[in-house]
Amino acid sequence: MKIAVTCENEQVFQHFGHTPGFAVFTFEDGKLVDEKRISSGDSGHGALAGLLALQSVDILICGGIGAGAINALGNAGIQVVGGAEGNVKEVAEAFAAGTLQVREDFHCNHHHGEEHTCGSHGCGSGNCSH
Repeated sequence: MKIAVTCENEQVFQHFGHTPGFAVFTFEDGKLVDEKRISSGDSGHGALAGLLALQSVDILICGGIGAGAINALGNAGIQVVGGAEGNVKEVAEAFAAGTLQVREDFHCNHHHGEEHTCGSHGCGSGNCSH
């Protein structure tokens, strides 16, 4: 199983579409066997799904994420787990162990082009409606 986590400074980044990069962890039989960091570059929401698909990611863990990005990831065969926060490696290990605790209100509902923040970097809930 390959898990990607939105990442900045080894913490779960709270807005999928603006993440500077991903921490990618590979688990086999519940054990961490590989990890790497990849940059998102200047990729937008749609391109990020393709970037993760190229890495053969099975699961994306993030803070906040919008419905369009969830659909794009789903179309790429990637399961989304939102509402996470904390250290990226600890989050991935907790998910693999079945113990990850997440917020249920992680959807980011905003209008493109407006200033907004999501998750713990702004509204606190990850459910922004600006």
